[in-house]
Amino acid sequence: MAGFIAQDHDEVMSEINMVPFIDVMLVLLVIFIITVPVMKHAVNVQLPRAANEKEVVQPQTLRLTVQADGSYWLDDQKLADDQLGTRLQAAAAQQPQPDLHIRGDRDVRYERVAQAMAAAQQAGLSKIGFVTEPPQRTP
Repeated sequence: MAGFIAQDHDEVMSEINMVPFIDVMLVLLVIFIITVPVMKHAVNVQLPRAANEKEVVQPQTLRLTVQADGSYWLDDQKLADDQLGTRLQAAAAQQPQPDLHIRGDRDVRYERVAQAMAAAQQAGLSKIGFVTEPPQRTP
């Protein structure tokens, strides 16, 4: 509250000076008068409703089986050792790159599985997994 001494009287006047508040309100009023018509200038259009879902491309899965005798099978097709690298390179060039699932027989030498992993790495395959069976539970 602003107080001042009147020249005619020796009393202190304790009234609120309303002029600054009125100035602020007038400025806000002018701003709203200018901005509201700008926001309303739009053409009313009834847009169609449609569901849009992103297409999820699932990568292909290659199954590389190493049998007990050391032979390689790629997706139920027997491969020679020299064909394995070229087939894996062709698979690595695909977009999206397929996942490689290696299934090794429990009686196969570890060396054959390691060779298959090395061939997959040299071919450029980055997603390599091993397929196993869970142990059977005895009741």
